[in-house]
Amino acid sequence: MDEAQKIRAITTVLLSTFLLLTGCFLLDLWGHPEPLKPIPAVENSVTDTTPVRQSYAQMKRAGADLSDFDCYACHEKNKPPPLRFDANHALIIPQEHNTIVMGHGSHNRNNNCLNCHDEQNLELLQTRDGREMSFGDSTPLCGSCHGPTYRDWEAGVHGRTSGLWNRDPAGFNRLDCVSCHNPHSPKFPGRRPAPGPHPLRPMEARVVGVTHE
Repeated sequence: MDEAQKIRAITTVLLSTFLLLTGCFLLDLWGHPEPLKPIPAVENSVTDTTPVRQSYAQMKRAGADLSDFDCYACHEKNKPPPLRFDANHALIIPQEHNTIVMGHGSHNRNNNCLNCHDEQNLELLQTRDGREMSFGDSTPLCGSCHGPTYRDWEAGVHGRTSGLWNRDPAGFNRLDCVSCHNPHSPKFPGRRPAPGPHPLRPMEARVVGVTHE
């Protein structure tokens, strides 16, 4: 077979193969791939950035009513409020504060108003080492007892941090502890984890060519 015959033979084979494949596609011999299932939308609670609670600092910035924080509307200045305890040394909540549920710690030893509130000035908070701070700057007070968690919060590991990587105040926001935790009952309720990334296509149960004993 000379060179010209070889070329004609190869051309014939390629043309025949092409025509065969064309016919298969036109006749739809291989069918259609299974349509992908729709990806369910993520619940709004997963992407909602609204804080669970509204802290004093947030209320102040929003111009909200802060009359509930005016302790001396009822208490007498320069006179520490008396605390009463029952036979088990559990704090008795006064009727005027019956909406407060004390549950700071599982052992009840921290259910004492004056552990955090300054008895000499009820409009201030105080740490155990005597530092005073306003209601709007309560996070360092939490950190004075919860050191490891506070360090995680500073690093952005604990709590909700939003904004830009550039920690310029205009594009960076970190919520205070009391934006999520009730200071009197700080245990945070469990939440369902957010869904993982969707693979778009079904994951194969096995890898072709790999067998397991």
